Amino acid sequence: MTLQLMLDFFEENGVSPNESIGPQIQTLENLIKKRINGVIAIVKDIEKNQTKPTVAMIQSLFEQAPEKQTTLILEKKELKKPTQSSYRENKKSELEPD
Repeated sequence: MTLQLMLDFFEENGVSPNESIGPQIQTLENLIKKRINGVIAIVKDIEKNQTKPTVAMIQSLFEQAPEKQTTLILEKKELKKPTQSSYRENKKSELEPD
């Protein structure tokens, strides 16, 4: 059974024990190299047309945004004490009618 499977594999893939495998492997290697080069070209195109412009736009947005000055929570600000109160104390005589 195993020997039959091996023979079927050789027949389906066109491999013969009488022929050298060298040229077939080189052909496969060249095909793989072409596909890899195609993938590299696609990735470079994506980087050139999508990634770099997007990064440039985002950087320009951050450069235009004003920087906020935040105070630390640990800092204590001195509160101004009111000099005169807006409320005054009513005296008893003012509350009683004449």
